[in-house]
Amino acid sequence: MSKGFTSSLPFKLIVALLAGMFIGLGLATIEGNAICTALLNVVVTVHYIASQFLNFCVPLIIIGFVAPSITRMGSNASRMLLLALTLAYVSSIGAAFAATFAGYSIIPFLNIVTEVEGLKDLPEVVFKLSIPQVMPVMSALFVSVLVGLAAAWNRSKTTIALLEEFQQIVLSIVTRFLIPVLPFLIGTTFCQLAYQGSITKQLPIFLVIILIVMLGHYIWMALLYFLAGAYSGRNPMNIIKNYGPAYMTAVGTMSSAATLSVALTCARKSEPTLREDMVNFGIPLFANIHLCGSVMTETFFVMAVSKILYGVYPSVGNMILFCLLLGVFAIGAPGVPGGTVMASLGLITGVLGFDGTGTGLMLTIFALQDSFGTACNVTSDGALTLILTGYAEKHNITAQQI
Repeated sequence: MSKGFTSSLPFKLIVALLAGMFIGLGLATIEGNAICTALLNVVVTVHYIASQFLNFCVPLIIIGFVAPSITRMGSNASRMLLLALTLAYVSSIGAAFAATFAGYSIIPFLNIVTEVEGLKDLPEVVFKLSIPQVMPVMSALFVSVLVGLAAAWNRSKTTIALLEEFQQIVLSIVTRFLIPVLPFLIGTTFCQLAYQGSITKQLPIFLVIILIVMLGHYIWMALLYFLAGAYSGRNPMNIIKNYGPAYMTAVGTMSSAATLSVALTCARKSEPTLREDMVNFGIPLFANIHLCGSVMTETFFVMAVSKILYGVYPSVGNMILFCLLLGVFAIGAPGVPGGTVMASLGLITGVLGFDGTGTGLMLTIFALQDSFGTACNVTSDGALTLILTGYAEKHNITAQQI
């Protein structure tokens, strides 16, 4: 096993998941013992504090990622940029609505046990360290949108630069503080679930859900390439046949940004089906704003987790709002492992009402398939670039006009 993989976030989360699960199962066998009680007190307290810290960071993440992305949109009125942003958003919310439809259609037929009999009770939290958010989640979203739009309209260079710098600060908070805390949140979440007795019944369902989502990725990619080929009048297979290295690199790196150089090489091999200037313009841009695979995964997962943990699906109205806003958050999310779900934690907690256990479970199963979601993102960028090529040809747009 390579050193790079063992130091990656998905590996750490898997280790935390397994460690928490085995510790929870072990504690269940010595229920009532003083050692069991003491360890459970530690587990529930660590879980509570980690959840509080996660919730505290959510408004900061929203402002740090969404506001700067909006200023970047408004700072350039190029037709091609606006078209690219529109394509990325439509593809993302299309994937989200498709996943929502699949969730309502498929999940009821899965053998999900929402009420497991004989669950053990957890002790109360010993030390409650409350960490209130600096502002509610929806307030943070509106602040991000209003400040971002106003700064772009007024060309407020100082504010735009401040937002860009604030994004780097928030990214440092995520990478240096929040991500190291995640294994503790995941480990304690699965320790509690295993101790209570529900994990042994639910784990097979998670594996089935992951397989369903992966199938959804391939269907969505096929649809995008079909539509791109029909619009541009060019054969999309000339692109798909060159994208194997980019797909495999994305699976290995779990990062659209890290796969960018390989994706550019694959797209350039697809010329003249893809115009060179469209490749140079579209591929780097879509690597940061087009995350349809991750969006599809997250949408289906939140429905499954809601049913598993809370016994109900999110309402149709909440899911519509979640999908529409998730498309915006995906544009502002960083192209790093888990970037989409990290940037949209506010939607999961604010719109869908997930608690610490729900977000912990979401982060875990999202990490388990993040490689394939990223590969879907990267490979789908070729389809959107083909649409850009077709648009440029139909409207006689030269490279100098972009």
